[in-house]
Amino acid sequence: MNHRLPNHPDLPRPVDPRKAPSRPDDPSSKVLHVGGPNVGDRAVFDRYVDQIFDRRWFTNGGEVVQKFEQKLQQYLGVKHCITVCNATIGLQLACHALNLTGEVIVPAFTFVATPHAVQWEGLKPVFADVDPVTHTVDAEHVESLINENTSAILGVHLWGTPCNTQRLAEVAQRHQVSLFYDAAHAFGCSNGGKMIGNFGNCEVFSFHATKFFNTFEGGAIATNDDALAHKIRLMQNFGFAAMDQVVHLGTNAKMPEVCAAMGLSVFANIDDILQCNRRNYQTYARLLNGVPGLNLMSYNSQQQTNYQYIVTEVDEADFGLSRDALMYHLHGAGIRARRYFFPGCHRMQPYLSRRNESPGAPESLPQTERLCDRVLCLPTGNCVDESDIHRVCKTIQSVRDRRGLSNLHAPRRVAG
Repeated sequence: MNHRLPNHPDLPRPVDPRKAPSRPDDPSSKVLHVGGPNVGDRAVFDRYVDQIFDRRWFTNGGEVVQKFEQKLQQYLGVKHCITVCNATIGLQLACHALNLTGEVIVPAFTFVATPHAVQWEGLKPVFADVDPVTHTVDAEHVESLINENTSAILGVHLWGTPCNTQRLAEVAQRHQVSLFYDAAHAFGCSNGGKMIGNFGNCEVFSFHATKFFNTFEGGAIATNDDALAHKIRLMQNFGFAAMDQVVHLGTNAKMPEVCAAMGLSVFANIDDILQCNRRNYQTYARLLNGVPGLNLMSYNSQQQTNYQYIVTEVDEADFGLSRDALMYHLHGAGIRARRYFFPGCHRMQPYLSRRNESPGAPESLPQTERLCDRVLCLPTGNCVDESDIHRVCKTIQSVRDRRGLSNLHAPRRVAG
């Protein structure tokens, strides 16, 4: 697939932010990113790092990792939380620990790590469509895809919006398949008064640097199943039950001490970070209200959310230009808006080739494909302030005013 981008003398030309660094004396030169890392309490971090050096215990489940896991369990209200080096490995461990075989149903509207983890374990991802409002997996479509080869459903909580956990649990129970979740976007969120981390057989969090709660790099697997937790903890450390005693197949999925120190430092500021995310969302909602063709995703007020992403849908007919054209011009102004999760996992390799080899495969996913052409995420986090948000919204309005009423559109995607 190819996208040709528009070129017009009245609009800003694209710049590479790596070649155009921000100038402190010029706020308009500041490059704004969707996933700019949040920084926790530096004093807390430094204190834990000093302890790590003093003990000379850098990895293998030292005191800092143990304290971090206890803090996670307390915060989530879950019995077990096993830290891992990253969430992709966490998903692979979950697949293996659940003894999955055959097919696993996953949404196509997700980061490609979700199906990759499944495929890496020798399983076949079967792609389901999503709900057009919540953008999370459509439970009705999931149920229609279940067959004798299905061993699990892997739901993805998206943007801080939980899946329909009750409906998915009913489907999984009726068909006697496992149910687990990619909760990379959902740390600090709840559903029905229960924190994410308590649903399905287990849930896998990402603490990557771009997530609102980060440990530089890392993740965790939360579960209330004692036997499953025991198995995952063995697998996370080469299968060791004790020194010189290997009792299970395993790998090296451990989180190092310094990453846990970062997690504890972010915990110290988590309320401030969540408040900042909420304030940013409210500012965007106020400034973008009434812009034709630009729809800001709303959140369920009955659920606790982390407001980690500012998600918009661009309706080309009403806005006056395509999502890709708007993104291009924002990039030209140093605003690194992102299209998620273009073009859809079912249209990426190796899954596209598999689909082409099986023309009858039920992988026409209209809602996913619609969202892949419309969704645009805008900068937020605690490295973005109110003046930055005003700049983003003013640029969006300016681009629309200058192009939206003309016939100058970005050329549409062409197959190739």
